[in-house]
Amino acid sequence: MGFRLPGIRKASLPAIQASSKAVDVPKGYLAVYVGDQMKRFMIPVSYLNQPLFQDLLSQTEEDFGYEHPMGGLTIPCREDVFLDITSRLMRC
Repeated sequence: MGFRLPGIRKASLPAIQASSKAVDVPKGYLAVYVGDQMKRFMIPVSYLNQPLFQDLLSQTEEDFGYEHPMGGLTIPCREDVFLDITSRLMRC
């Protein structure tokens, strides 16, 4: 059973890899990969200014540096934690 959060878009890695073209990221959004299955989410760039999200980015820098094997930003946390954080940011 799943739920959808407005402002966050998700695409599975196999769906992305199956496409011969890169998936477009809408203007004003940033693509990130999260969780063990590296699910792709598109988040509003406005999250980058939020202290809670900046903490997540600091952890990413510590774990991965600036090399991201997926070609996008990889966030080192479980998907449910990421969804909890982004749902809090949507309320701000």
